[in-house]
Amino acid sequence: MPASPIGPELQRLIDLLAKMPGLGPRSAKRAALYLLKKREPVMRPLVFALDDAANKVKACAVCGNWDSIDPCAVCADTDRDSSVLCVVQDVGDLWALERAGAHKGRYHVLGGLLSPLDGVGPDDLHMGALVARAKEGLLNEIVLALPSTVDGQTTAHYLTEHLESSAIKVTRLSQGVPVGGELDYLDEGTLAAAMKARRSF
Repeated sequence: MPASPIGPELQRLIDLLAKMPGLGPRSAKRAALYLLKKREPVMRPLVFALDDAANKVKACAVCGNWDSIDPCAVCADTDRDSSVLCVVQDVGDLWALERAGAHKGRYHVLGGLLSPLDGVGPDDLHMGALVARAKEGLLNEIVLALPSTVDGQTTAHYLTEHLESSAIKVTRLSQGVPVGGELDYLDEGTLAAAMKARRSF
């Protein structure tokens, strides 16, 4: 059997890159070769950036956003409307809404969706923290900006039931968000229209 043309160090890099979303084994090999060819302008700065992010970036204790400060820059912004809380599945959705300029209030990142088939229950998500924020008495509205998928709708119904006692208006995104659509893949105009056309859940 002929020896592999790929050494163990390079194979490890390829294997790690292949774990990234959107990168399979072939794409990972291409990415690894590109990094090696661009060692000084890309690879070495990337190593430092990864190390810096690994050591400094953490989840915000208030909303769950990723930042190097805690509370994060969004939570620390005193110009935001503290009476409206937007609930999203992941940090990527928060970033998408911010990119669109569609929401001027606060956020709460669940860290996923309820999925009985995958064994994801309420205790696996930041739902307790959301209910606790609702009980603080500072909120007038909670916007459920969750995907229009089965798991997204299941999560939305669960949250609506558990927020009923808080007497806070619960709304959801409306026009522009297709069934099965993920927020991170929608354009800014669609997100802005969906946020403006939200309705009671």
